[in-house]
Amino acid sequence: MKVQETDTSLETLLDLDGQVFLINEKTRYWVKFVVKRVPATAVRPQGLSYSLTLHNADNERVLGFDNAHAIKPHPTHDHRHEGERVKPYPYTDALTLLQDFWQAVDKHLQQEGIIS
Repeated sequence: MKVQETDTSLETLLDLDGQVFLINEKTRYWVKFVVKRVPATAVRPQGLSYSLTLHNADNERVLGFDNAHAIKPHPTHDHRHEGERVKPYPYTDALTLLQDFWQAVDKHLQQEGIIS
């Protein structure tokens, strides 16, 4: 059975496709969601192509969760970017992805002193 058939939070994630949210008006940090259904494959078993990103005022991605490319030696494309660092992300379902992304956004903004 495909993940998308059992993942009840998938529609919530798909509904965010194309959305851009200003996180902090003063510092101009913003997030962007790109989420599309794709055929389920070995590298995208959840049947999604996704990119959830946090950007600073200079429009630089400072944080991101996506499955756009492989990171060797891992068989799937799911990973996260933190600045220049890239590490595997253990995708389980859409809700967990959203929770992990927003938690990482909060952590980054706290480390930058933007939120407390």
